[in-house]
Amino acid sequence: MRKATVKRKTGETDINLVLSFGARFRSRKSGIKTPSGLLNHMLEEFAFHGGFSLKIKAVGDTGVDMHHTVEDIGMCLGEAVRKVTSAGKIKRFGSAVIPMDEALALVAVDVSGRPFLNFKVKFNKIRQADFDYRLFEDFFKGFADKAGITLHIISLAGRDNHHISESVFKAFGKSLSRALEASPRKTLSTKGVID
Repeated sequence: MRKATVKRKTGETDINLVLSFGARFRSRKSGIKTPSGLLNHMLEEFAFHGGFSLKIKAVGDTGVDMHHTVEDIGMCLGEAVRKVTSAGKIKRFGSAVIPMDEALALVAVDVSGRPFLNFKVKFNKIRQADFDYRLFEDFFKGFADKAGITLHIISLAGRDNHHISESVFKAFGKSLSRALEASPRKTLSTKGVID
């Protein structure tokens, strides 16, 4: 079992996040409350399909827009993942290709200590139901930077923005979960260190 708590309070956001990972948490429901119902749903999909227990309470300056809140939640999740991986002995790599009806997403993860995001996702409309879908790239950029993870996210097919997003978040959960699985080897790198 691995567990991390992250708190972030700025002039723009106030976020409390608890991430738990391990067999005893797989049956627990997550409790996610952000100002965006769509983001809540996507994070619930990530947690469920990744086998994580995720608790988030987040508020932000949504009177401006959702940017700070979405990005900062990604950063907090990345920081939590970095904490649960600090002990080492993980498989390091994970990938998943996940369909959601007509949508199909590929996500590949390398817990390398080197942050990088390749985000190749095109949405059919940028803004729907008061949510700007471009913010998902900011979410994943904040996550990758804080987690120190190389993250490739590629949408292979899709017409509906909701389905595209859902396939991405499900694949993200699956691939990250596989990368964080326990390994008998301390460092999976020919360099001898992950850095």
